[in-house]
Amino acid sequence: MSRRGVLRGGGALAGAAGTLALLENLAWMPERVAWADEVAAFPDVQFELAPFMPPAQTIDGVPVALPPVHTAFVTARLAFRPTNGDQIRMESALRTIETTYPYSPAGVFTHVAYSDNYFNRLPDLVVAAAMPRTLSGNQPVLKRAVPGPTDVAAGNRVLELRRAEFNVPVRLENNDILFTVRSDNPGIVADVVNWLSGSDSLKGHFEPSPRFFAGMTITSSRAMFVQRGLPRSIANSQRLPFASFVNPNSPMWMGFADQQVDASAPARNVTFVGGGGIKLTNSQAGNYFDNGSIQHLSHVLLDLQQFYVDGRDPDEGDVREPFSERLQYMFESPEQVREDADPFTDGGGPRNLGTRGAFLPNVFRGAGYARQSAQQFGRMGHISQLHRSGRTSDGKPIHLRIDGPGFDAMDTTTGRNTPKLQFSGYFPSADFFATLRRNQASVDLLDEFDLEEEDHGIERFITATRRQNYLIPPRRHRAFPLIEFT
Repeated sequence: MSRRGVLRGGGALAGAAGTLALLENLAWMPERVAWADEVAAFPDVQFELAPFMPPAQTIDGVPVALPPVHTAFVTARLAFRPTNGDQIRMESALRTIETTYPYSPAGVFTHVAYSDNYFNRLPDLVVAAAMPRTLSGNQPVLKRAVPGPTDVAAGNRVLELRRAEFNVPVRLENNDILFTVRSDNPGIVADVVNWLSGSDSLKGHFEPSPRFFAGMTITSSRAMFVQRGLPRSIANSQRLPFASFVNPNSPMWMGFADQQVDASAPARNVTFVGGGGIKLTNSQAGNYFDNGSIQHLSHVLLDLQQFYVDGRDPDEGDVREPFSERLQYMFESPEQVREDADPFTDGGGPRNLGTRGAFLPNVFRGAGYARQSAQQFGRMGHISQLHRSGRTSDGKPIHLRIDGPGFDAMDTTTGRNTPKLQFSGYFPSADFFATLRRNQASVDLLDEFDLEEEDHGIERFITATRRQNYLIPPRRHRAFPLIEFT
């Protein structure tokens, strides 16, 4: 198969296709140090990748699990309610992918989730009988996404330091389906995405693409990449003005890795039935959606020019944010480690760490540390804000993030490729995520302690332009769930 031959796309496919094509010569196929043993059966938790991935590695003393390098998030709408035949065709399509490519990072992982738009096409009684509910508040686990407190939306706080170029209103999307396609090989990701979109070709051979009576139409595709040093390579190749500030060891645009093992829960812990002592819904083993979860997908613009170069009031002198400041915005105050004499070049981290501070521990200092930090130091860090509700009292994460960098022109005001955060993750309920996002913003603490915006985590550097919640069913019900009861 010619990789370049499948790295094409138009319309809704152009977003992912363009990024995958750009990465063709910048990313590399990792040599995984230890492959997982042969797995006899697929887990019922669709997004459980641990049995198929090599073990975590330790970098600068921090256990890190790097996911498949490339991910495409593909959204789609339906014209009608699917039929029983569509349910069979969807399952057949997913199995065709799994028999064509290995279910591994060298092959491809393909998962599918469904929004409230999809479930609204089904009889209310059928959905209500199967939908888990939260133990706190007795609410359905799946709800429509809501704007985050600092998103550009009516009634929200206006961030004065958000630059006009990033003043983009958030869109609450109305898709029915989300496909998540993941692989170390960008050509395979593109091949699967194109096949799901109607190419009738898979791995270079004629294979009829799935076609449904329900009339599935692809509405968007977004490519995400996670590999050490790849953001810096893109910044250099595109001659971005802040390129020299991006840590050349980091897999993330902002220079600090986001793949610490102890920062995300095992997959089973965030399912509706729960695990590891975490259980937030009434779902019981054997229920229809027991091993399902909520998958949130959002699209976030990153103002890296402000993050690295124009981060302070020019009246204060040097407008660049040094490593020590950026570290506190991202994690907490006071900073974990000290910067070198040069706090800017390559991110400015300490030279006694092999990656110059790209890989630092995600330390849980208690749910109240954001408040303590605001009161004691006059600032809050992004991680401490998330910890207000993102972990149990003994520090166990209650979410599984699969976010990573993007680079495309979607939703930009300039029409130019722009650094993104393609954010997605798995959560026990939509309400849990809404609370987590509200605490990440911590507007209440910003007001209570009368803090400056520049001491308020990373909110001024990020702009979410799209949001939607989906329910990712157990594997056994991944093909148009509940249709068999209609």
